[in-house]
Amino acid sequence: MDLFRHLRYFLVVAEELHFSRAAEVLGMAQPPLSQAMRRLERELGVTLFDRLPRGTALTGAGQALVEEARQLLFAEQRLRTVMRATGDGSLGVLRAGVPPDTPAPVLGELLRRLAARFPGLDVDLQELTTAEQVAALAAARLDAGLVQQPVDRTELRAGPVTWSPLGVVLPRTAALARAAAVPLADLAGHGLVLFPRATAPDWYDRILAVSAEHGFHPARVRHARSPELLCGLVLAGQGVALAREDTVRREPRVAWRPLRGEPLRQGLVAVWPRRAGHPAAPRFAELAAEVLAAARTRVTPVGGGDPAPAPWSVVFDAARS
Repeated sequence: MDLFRHLRYFLVVAEELHFSRAAEVLGMAQPPLSQAMRRLERELGVTLFDRLPRGTALTGAGQALVEEARQLLFAEQRLRTVMRATGDGSLGVLRAGVPPDTPAPVLGELLRRLAARFPGLDVDLQELTTAEQVAALAAARLDAGLVQQPVDRTELRAGPVTWSPLGVVLPRTAALARAAAVPLADLAGHGLVLFPRATAPDWYDRILAVSAEHGFHPARVRHARSPELLCGLVLAGQGVALAREDTVRREPRVAWRPLRGEPLRQGLVAVWPRRAGHPAAPRFAELAAEVLAAARTRVTPVGGGDPAPAPWSVVFDAARS
């Protein structure tokens, strides 16, 4: 029996939960598909489907096989990719996730370095949150991801971590914008603008916990997925934001100031599956760390003090705000 072919058939039936529709998707007749699934059940010694009058349902064994089949087929695909790479010098496609707030220059530099290191590699970058990337890596829909720390890495390998301090984002005309560094306690009474918790639950909880430890209990919390909405809420008086400098430096009407003592530092790290990892994933992790570290060096001044002038600095007329 061709186990891989039968598992591919099985996943289509498990997705459609209808043998006729699955046969249409596979471009085959229904009787051979039904026979193939019966043979797979005999081979594994379990019943995978409950055949119902109107459709099909997965048994407990069928539900368990879905994830195992995906992992096995992913491993087979990776093996074939590696073997092809030894013959033609390419490494196929690398499906990599990146956070939605990753600056364009960082993405461009990362792609440039990957192209120089692996000329035959096709990099498919996908904009996904940390939670979405972890789920996609577990389901073998991604080969590597750039995620926010902390994150559960039980089933993942990881490259070097790049740490960036969080600062406070506030209107450029605010009194606190004149400070070289802002203590978290000085934000008391303000609301807080943060990314939605579902995008990176552990990091979200840590921000609130550290803020509370330093005397900042937000009056209310507003959520923004994009830097544009985050800045818009800050400018509308909905609260201050805690973010990396590079996520807001294109908006001239807001100011970013470091937090005194750097109580919050965001870690970004590239991760990939422990099992059947893409051969280019470790190098992707190294290059991502190099590019992020270089970007942080360009943005954050060395030795503290006033933040370095951003290249987009403009004369701001408070009367027009």
